[in-house]
Amino acid sequence: MKKKTTVLSCPVDLLDENEALKLSKESIEEKRNFHIITINPEMIMNAQNNSSFFNILNSSDLNIADGVGVKIALKLKGISQNQIRGVDFSRKLIQLASNDKYRVGFLGAKEEVIQKTKENFLKQYPSLEIVYSRNGYFQNDDEIIKEIVDANPQIMLVGLGSPKQEEFIVKLKEKLSGCVMVGVGGSFDVFSGIVKESPEIYRKLGLEWLYRTVKQPERFRRIFPTLPIFLIKCIIDTVIKKG
Repeated sequence: MKKKTTVLSCPVDLLDENEALKLSKESIEEKRNFHIITINPEMIMNAQNNSSFFNILNSSDLNIADGVGVKIALKLKGISQNQIRGVDFSRKLIQLASNDKYRVGFLGAKEEVIQKTKENFLKQYPSLEIVYSRNGYFQNDDEIIKEIVDANPQIMLVGLGSPKQEEFIVKLKEKLSGCVMVGVGGSFDVFSGIVKESPEIYRKLGLEWLYRTVKQPERFRRIFPTLPIFLIKCIIDTVIKKG
């Protein structure tokens, strides 16, 4: 039985990376679809004013704690939970696919990014079976869903940005069978090598967001004031519930 809690009424599963991978593998073997959300403060804040997205967060199969803000929010509740970086977890899924001969699909980013992502993963895992790949620029969801269903992946990484990727996965989930589906945001940029990962020291200190904001200043407006407001809301919520 999975342990879970909520952050501002949004569920967060309390588990480590290996447990999340085990659940993913079980779902594939049992031919169950499995929607994983790498939940972060931006998503939780969006859900406060977007009831449709709130429902998606509350009906997914697994919400792993991505983003140091979620880790801090859980700490305020007295819960110690390691951050599970979405980009690292997605890499582990690819490794799992290579080891266990699972079919993989990629959707999102620019064409050159998705092609370079394929190239890099195949260099690392020559036996990896990539049955579907497409850039994230399209108008008709139904056409793309049909293509993916025909390709029949068992692990599907979708990088369309949130909440678009989660909304797309909800539609896809109705049509596929035995597939682990994860919204990966901008991870294809990292997988392709176009965006460099933050140095390990930043990741260990939970300051990856700071490194990425310095390197990509356009992210500043996304993070601020969202992150401070998120933490203030979490503090108030914790005080109210304790009081």
